[in-house]
Amino acid sequence: MKKPVLAIDTATPAVTAGIVADGSVLAERVTVDARAHAERLTPNVLVALADAGLTMTDLNAVVVGCGPGPFTGLRVGMATAAAYGHALDVPVYGVCSLDAIGALTTGELLVVTDARRREVYWARYRDGVRTDGPAVSAPADVDPGPARSVAGSPDHAALFGLPCIEPRYPTAAGLVAAVADWSAPPPALVPMYLRRPDAKTIAEREAAQR
Repeated sequence: MKKPVLAIDTATPAVTAGIVADGSVLAERVTVDARAHAERLTPNVLVALADAGLTMTDLNAVVVGCGPGPFTGLRVGMATAAAYGHALDVPVYGVCSLDAIGALTTGELLVVTDARRREVYWARYRDGVRTDGPAVSAPADVDPGPARSVAGSPDHAALFGLPCIEPRYPTAAGLVAAVADWSAPPPALVPMYLRRPDAKTIAEREAAQR
């Protein structure tokens, strides 16, 4: 993608916003704060645009990480991306956030991020291409297979007895690299929750009490 693209992700504790054009990252702002997705995303977008010397109207597309990730944080990024796409009349491409970590790596790799509840989101990659996953599991139930290293959460990487490499979080370059086909109209954005949210409807609560 040669023209400027806005890449954002809120599927992990990192609030990522970056501008990518012709394979180069023009600017990127990342705030690591799991409680500040809503507060930091738009400011990070605006600062990244300013750093790149661009305005919103210069953007040709938006790329957003669709998870897997926690329900609330994930919705912030996807809703913001959809709003930008609608306001600017540009396409919005959704990608797997784990792909945005693994896409720029080489060799056999396991990507893991924190899924809370003593679980991890994970996927395996070979030379940047996903070969298994994404899934959510307890670390003990994850088979690293032929992986020689782990990217993503260093705390969880240590559980697999493999060296931990960068990146820890989805990057603007990785998000753009994870787009499979720029020439085709993007499909509708679909979040990758991989499990049901904790909140339940009244009907679900009543059914559980019967």
